[in-house]
Amino acid sequence: MSQIFDFFLEPYKTASTLNISLEILAVIFGIASVWYAKKESIWVYPTGIISTAIYVYICYQFTLYGDLIINIYYTLMSIYGWYMWTRLIKGDHIEITKSSRKDLIKALGIFISTAAFVIVVYLYYNRFDRITDYFDTFTTGIFFAAMWMMANKKIEHWLLWIGGNIISIPLYFIKGLGFSGIQFTIFLGLAILGYIEWKKSLNKNLQTA
Repeated sequence: MSQIFDFFLEPYKTASTLNISLEILAVIFGIASVWYAKKESIWVYPTGIISTAIYVYICYQFTLYGDLIINIYYTLMSIYGWYMWTRLIKGDHIEITKSSRKDLIKALGIFISTAAFVIVVYLYYNRFDRITDYFDTFTTGIFFAAMWMMANKKIEHWLLWIGGNIISIPLYFIKGLGFSGIQFTIFLGLAILGYIEWKKSLNKNLQTA
């Protein structure tokens, strides 16, 4: 048991109080954001923006360029999603829907182009020296596609979050960001619950349509 705690706490022995405090704060707002997403609440975006903005700074400090790009994108997509969730379509707020073939092609395009871009960035900075860097290219593509789908209220975005979270949990512990590893563990549980809740809401909308 002590070895587990040592593995978790070792990276924080040399970390500044500021960085530790910021990571904890980002985790709190990140969890709140996913909780609000599960509830289909507009608060998913303001809380998410705070979390991702903090992570931009943290990832820069740890030279985690893939994660840095993810969080810059999250921040921008949160602004876009905030607009999409509040704008009116035919007098009603945008509803939860299944992805069409066109939506899936767009999501795949986002995944491929994002992964390719991260590879170029890592090659430019000569950062392919850690096993986590290779997984970063994959998870970055997954999360970019998921964020776009969430902004458009496509239910399949939860499946991408679930897959991405499963991969990210061990990665963040390896990177030395234990609190973030715990956060992604919670994210995984919330994503599963979120999918179930959105599925119920979608079925209800289809029945009343």
